[in-house]
Amino acid sequence: MSDTPTTDRFSEEKATYAVRGATEGGGAPDIEAGVAAIRAVVKTLPVRPGVYRMQDVRGDVLYVGKARSLKNRVTNYTQVARLPKRLSRMVAQTRSMTIVTTNTEAEALLLEAQLIKRFRPPYNVLLRDDKSFPFILLREDHDYPRVQLHRGARRAKGQYFGPFAGAGAVRKTLTALQKLFLLRSCTDSFFANRTRPCLLHQIKRCSAPCVERISKEAYRELVDDAEAYLAGRSTKVQEKLGAQMQAAAEAMDFELAAMFRDRLRALTFIQGSQAINAEGVQDADLFAMACKPGTICIQAFFIRGGQNWGTRAFFPAHIADVPVDEVLTSFLMQFYEEVPPARLVLVDRALEEAELIADALSERAERRVMLKHPQRGEQRKLLAQATRNAEEALDRHLAEGTTQAKIQRELADMFELEAAPERIEVYDNSHIMGTNMVGAMIVAGPEGFRKNAYRKFNIKRPETAPGDDFAMMREVLERRFARLEKEDPDRKSGEWPDLLLIDGGKGQVSAVCKVMEEMGVHDVPIVGISKGPDRNAGREHFHLPDGRESMLPLNSPVLFYLQRLRDEAHRFAIGAHRAKRAKSLVTSPLDEIPGIGPARKKALLMHFGTARAVRNAALEDLERAPGVSGTMARAIYDHFHPRG
Repeated sequence: MSDTPTTDRFSEEKATYAVRGATEGGGAPDIEAGVAAIRAVVKTLPVRPGVYRMQDVRGDVLYVGKARSLKNRVTNYTQVARLPKRLSRMVAQTRSMTIVTTNTEAEALLLEAQLIKRFRPPYNVLLRDDKSFPFILLREDHDYPRVQLHRGARRAKGQYFGPFAGAGAVRKTLTALQKLFLLRSCTDSFFANRTRPCLLHQIKRCSAPCVERISKEAYRELVDDAEAYLAGRSTKVQEKLGAQMQAAAEAMDFELAAMFRDRLRALTFIQGSQAINAEGVQDADLFAMACKPGTICIQAFFIRGGQNWGTRAFFPAHIADVPVDEVLTSFLMQFYEEVPPARLVLVDRALEEAELIADALSERAERRVMLKHPQRGEQRKLLAQATRNAEEALDRHLAEGTTQAKIQRELADMFELEAAPERIEVYDNSHIMGTNMVGAMIVAGPEGFRKNAYRKFNIKRPETAPGDDFAMMREVLERRFARLEKEDPDRKSGEWPDLLLIDGGKGQVSAVCKVMEEMGVHDVPIVGISKGPDRNAGREHFHLPDGRESMLPLNSPVLFYLQRLRDEAHRFAIGAHRAKRAKSLVTSPLDEIPGIGPARKKALLMHFGTARAVRNAALEDLERAPGVSGTMARAIYDHFHPRG
């Protein structure tokens, strides 16, 4: 059996193996069976670098690891007495392994990070925050390049500057770019349809290339200045603006000189607000750790062009009994799986695998990346600042966790739950007059919202009447719990909710209870939340299945928490509805006809004018349309006029 890495980073020539353990079957974890399964794999292993995956009896990945020598590394798992408790539990659950060999240990380290991100194994250190980092994109596919915030895959042609710690830092920099360089931020369609300048031009944040208030050459010069600024060469831009201001003043063009003066002041202010006090540090990522029992905070600083592009605190999961150096190593590799590394990466401690990490990051970035643990100088001062930030962020996190734990306990008492809920699911629907109906589910736990677990449901059953909220909720819950019953009947995955919150009153709760009863789900607590007769926030009523209602004091932390859950579900549902509605505005009935591609669709619309005219056309008219054969004309006609 083969297992090919799902990345272009590794060639298909590398040998792969998937070896089933000698022991199969269910039952409780058995460490002897786990050791036997691992020993069966060891016999087949080469003495070369690679990545191994431990899997349980169901084939779910328990752990992903890399090794310089697969045979030597995996053999260590058979010596149970030397393993920490965490790994002993993992061995007891192991029933099979998958092995992938690589050419170098650096390749193995890269593949390990990719597989951890993909499978999220329970025995690996996990980077909790999966939210993609924002970049600034300076487009290059237009005569007048646009500057914009960008997340996700970098497919658009242009220059990407980042990462920034958050969208706030990006927007602040974008505002600076508008003030300094008057670059457009509008979409191409908005740009193409302007007949007069927009408000941004009036407030001196855009040069209005849409109505040719600036030439292509002059706009290109502004773009070059913006690139220099983002690349850290702001001093040159400052000198250029100063010279232009002086020249305008000498030419007695005081209005132009004032414009250059304002841009120069804006640049000076931004330099002061974003500068980092570290000589010689132009492009660098800094990482510092703070540790307390059961929790680790890793504080990241991003410096580009000598400017502070923000900081972010991370709290990795699954860190119990894991050495802090291993936590930081795993974090770095997972972090840089999605983010391009800076040329210099500074860490607050000496890592045993520092050289290996640097080699792997260099291969990932296709340029040299240095990993340093500075002992003195400006770089050390920067790391000390990052360490202070990490300690403060960890203290805040623990304080918030204590408060949240108290809220969870009070929530359990209020709704008579067996324990504080680990997973709360909140459901809401959204539609306009029964059109573009969607259902939404958000998930929250003690650590906050779990956005990677959010789900939206397109309402598609023909028996669900437009605008029938009860029928919509029935469809959503039936689909959700039917899938849960199929994928996790034993309720071991943690995907089953401990509490169901429904946006609605008695009628909604009664309908939900009926659905759950019909599906045979009897042990999931259900609570409805409604705004009361006057629909004013703060006077919410909470409805239990047995008909009881309750309210909370206006200043109750539990009330605020439940309001946040309800409002987040409402926000997500409305967002899903708007996305569906926007998509429906640009779709055509012709898209539903098999065999009609973009070219035929364009030809039909050019000939008939509208999709409605195509729908109403006679068969003979369709046959006369350019590019439409007799068979295709019949298919189009039959689609809109089904027979019998």
